[in-house]
Amino acid sequence: MPVIHTHVSTSTTQEQREHLKTAYGKAITAVPGKSEGWLMCPFEDNMPIYFGGDDSKPAAYVEVNVFGSSVPGSAWEQLTKSIMKALSSELGIPEDRTYIRYTATGDWGWNGGNF
Repeated sequence: MPVIHTHVSTSTTQEQREHLKTAYGKAITAVPGKSEGWLMCPFEDNMPIYFGGDDSKPAAYVEVNVFGSSVPGSAWEQLTKSIMKALSSELGIPEDRTYIRYTATGDWGWNGGNF
């Protein structure tokens, strides 16, 4: 049950979101036991994002949440590289204007109940 929630200051097209979703689907396999089959990808674009007090350049904030108690740091490292590469190539968002927050939790609800 992974979620990659992407907030960007730029506009996105359906095609760009599809490309990002595909890249994320491949990238999430870096986390043991995770696959695109359960991946949810909400996108929010045209958000005012100030980075270092400046909103004149593109920026992104991405939240990655997974069901589980722990994830190896190497998996997060691999995801960071993949997500930042996708955002840079698809939307022109520089890596130095992107934050990614990672969370693993044992509390996850779905289909009227909790795992």
